Amino acid sequence: MLGLIGFAGQIPVFFVASFAGVFADRVNRRNLLIVTQALSAFQAFLLAFLALSGYVQVWHLVLLSLLLGSVNALDMPTRHSFVVQMVEQKKDLGNAIALNSFMFNGARLVGPSIEGLVVALVGEGYCFLINAISFLAIIITLLAMKVPKQEAEVHSASLFHGLKEGYRYASGFPPILYVLLLMAIINVMGMPYMVLMPVFARDILHGGPQTLGFLMGAAGVGALMGALYLASRRSILGLMKIIMIATSAFGMGLVAFSFSRYLPLSLCALFFTGIGMIMSMASTNTVLQTIVEEDKRGRVMSLYTMALVGMAPFGSLMAGGLASKIGAPNTIAIGGIVCILGSLFFLLKLPLIRESLRPIYIKMGIVREIPPIG
Repeated sequence: MLGLIGFAGQIPVFFVASFAGVFADRVNRRNLLIVTQALSAFQAFLLAFLALSGYVQVWHLVLLSLLLGSVNALDMPTRHSFVVQMVEQKKDLGNAIALNSFMFNGARLVGPSIEGLVVALVGEGYCFLINAISFLAIIITLLAMKVPKQEAEVHSASLFHGLKEGYRYASGFPPILYVLLLMAIINVMGMPYMVLMPVFARDILHGGPQTLGFLMGAAGVGALMGALYLASRRSILGLMKIIMIATSAFGMGLVAFSFSRYLPLSLCALFFTGIGMIMSMASTNTVLQTIVEEDKRGRVMSLYTMALVGMAPFGSLMAGGLASKIGAPNTIAIGGIVCILGSLFFLLKLPLIRESLRPIYIKMGIVREIPPIG
């Protein structure tokens, strides 16, 4: 049932995110975010009511997960696109995205601890209620932001035409195409290691909930360190190489973790896995946000959302089925090896990617055009 609810919460992203990207390019993004946060608050209040009243059943959770997944499919590409409006100086975009990753992963470390305390004190229902109330603070924050006014453009073309245009743009521009393909590989083959983590804590390392907490914490701390490093960088130059190296480090960390039967070694492997994971994902986000044309930003970020989140359900299902046949360690090792191979393929495409990026970087003033000699 946990797997079914998790699948229900993620699968809408795969089917809805592309259309959401078209909306994000056509309407006022801040207003759209206010709507998505209001819908998320409604879902959370309804879940809190069902839990506190004692009427909650599994099918309620499945439907509410589908609802939240659909809202997130609209929210995520819009939120990624809105970041550019929040950052006045485009040269600071990479730092802003890295800081966002730092806060996100910091919340992943701190949030479960607070959640466990609240559940122990007052129960799950009040946890959901606090979550619902927190969305009101987000809505107030969005309303209080001072950002350049975005005028909604009038589009005569159909929704499907806009969708097709976005796919054509992304597939025809090598930097976007290969970055998205690499993200899809990471999230299908590599990220399911988190689904199998309880198996390692219990059956491989012979521990319990505390061991699982240490394993998750090691990856989280690594992610924080990787995000801090990216936040300290001053230029987008070199990020393509970082994406390749980080993906390779992520894969090698997974392979090392799959062979480890010693807790300190497993924690060390997951620390580097977390670094590689966040550096590849945040660097990808930064590159895409910098090079994409403004009128196609929402659609490209919707494809990024699909590669990041929409592929995860399929990866989790595949990892679960494969682990039941060949075991969790072999499953994670295979995923790590595929990620390494993906990074090597990306390395082969780097000359083409750099050649495509150079005119954009020259136009943006990131690099200077070298005049011909003679």
